[in-house]
Amino acid sequence: MSITIEINGERETVDVAADTPLLWTLRDVIGLTGTKFGCGIAQCGACTVHIDGQPVRSCLLPVGSIGDRKVTTIEGVGATEAGRKIQKAWLGLEVVQCGYCQSGQIMSAAALLAKTPDPNDADIDAAMAGNICRCGTYVRIRAAIKQAARSA
Repeated sequence: MSITIEINGERETVDVAADTPLLWTLRDVIGLTGTKFGCGIAQCGACTVHIDGQPVRSCLLPVGSIGDRKVTTIEGVGATEAGRKIQKAWLGLEVVQCGYCQSGQIMSAAALLAKTPDPNDADIDAAMAGNICRCGTYVRIRAAIKQAARSA
């Protein structure tokens, strides 16, 4: 089946079944490998992308359900103001340890900043809930979100 979706501002037509998870369409068909497979049950957050600016787990989301909504991946989030701020803070504070979860963490953090430019701890906790970091970089993640919020 031929499906056309907008990813990072570009229209892509893919030949996949409508029930193919967006994650596998992004990685295996389109070649955008920044979005990671983690748990496969939408619980760990490694596969987080934005659909119309909202963070969603792509491992269970059927590509056929996207329709006209816009998909942003880790490869494209730097084109947004919130994404640029988060990425700069992530690098500046050396948040990454192993790095596997970081694309999902960054996507959730960027969505938070886009919606709530000056988040408090409760906002951060709510937005980042479900994004698991096996290396335990949560303190640096919180610091990077706060730094990004303060940056101009």
